[in-house]
Amino acid sequence: MLEVGSKKFAWLSTEWFKLETLLGFEWEYPLLLYLLLLIPLIFILRMLVAFNRRQRLEVALFNTKAAWDPVSLLRFIPPTLLFLSLAFMCISLARPQRTNERREQWTEGIDIMLVLDISESMNLEDLRPNRLEAAKQTAQDFINGRFQDRIGMVIFSGEAFSLSPLTTDYALLTSYIQEISFGMIQTDGTAIGSGIMVGTNRMRETDAKSKVMILLSDGENNAGNVDPIMAARLAYAHGIKIHTIAIGKEGQIFYGHDPFGRPVYHENSLDETTLRSIAEIGQGQFFRVSDNQALQEVFAEIDQMEKSEIKETRYKDTIDFYDVYLSWAIAMFLGWIFVKGTFISNLLRD
Repeated sequence: MLEVGSKKFAWLSTEWFKLETLLGFEWEYPLLLYLLLLIPLIFILRMLVAFNRRQRLEVALFNTKAAWDPVSLLRFIPPTLLFLSLAFMCISLARPQRTNERREQWTEGIDIMLVLDISESMNLEDLRPNRLEAAKQTAQDFINGRFQDRIGMVIFSGEAFSLSPLTTDYALLTSYIQEISFGMIQTDGTAIGSGIMVGTNRMRETDAKSKVMILLSDGENNAGNVDPIMAARLAYAHGIKIHTIAIGKEGQIFYGHDPFGRPVYHENSLDETTLRSIAEIGQGQFFRVSDNQALQEVFAEIDQMEKSEIKETRYKDTIDFYDVYLSWAIAMFLGWIFVKGTFISNLLRD
């Protein structure tokens, strides 16, 4: 790519006349390029007028044919120089330029804490391949669809702990999620209140404009020493909105096969009432899902509800190249004046 001003005589380069160079320009006044079509017409009209005004001389002609002299081609030098000068002037007036546009996107951002149940019942297979894996995949898709929001992760079963603090490093966060397994917490049970409290501790001191907690569980609170309702009220007191998702079906759920190949079923109970109350206290939404498609739709809905406004700043760096073609126009015009105003013009007429 040519750069004007890099060298004192950069305009002398023949690269400026290549078709790819001309096509690569943006034109400030593209309509002026149509003037290039008028230049040949002007020269043709000029020749016709000159031909009509030419006086015929009575001369004696010999029978022998006059030999063609290549020097006669020199008579076309002056009009050619003038033609090129006008052409370069039209290109210069059209103002060729190149624009480098830089775009910066930014947002005030939202702090989002995912609170995920990893109790043993999340191994049930009413979602494929099981509840936990379906939740992990959907959570990863949700994270990858966000822009500059800080997202953290809390997991819980009989106890709760923070898997990841609030971060914008989505690649690191998704790698943590991929490593989630049932053996990460040894205590059995479902400590929903503890999960909310750990998430609240991670978010309470942030100064984000909006704080959102997404709680996903398939059971009822039967572990921990924190009441889920009290934990939800404390979270809301710190400005945290809570969405709750009840995942899975209730009743007898297929749980694999025993060593003899017989199907095994697990009795699953879900405290929907508590999850609804938590969402109401946290001014959020309660969702109930029983298959993978519904889970994906819920996260897509939350993604739309909690969209932060993305602001954009554009920077345009425009470089003009009209001076290159103006220099060529002046050079051709000076050449035309030199040819017309010196003895060279007389030689060309002779």
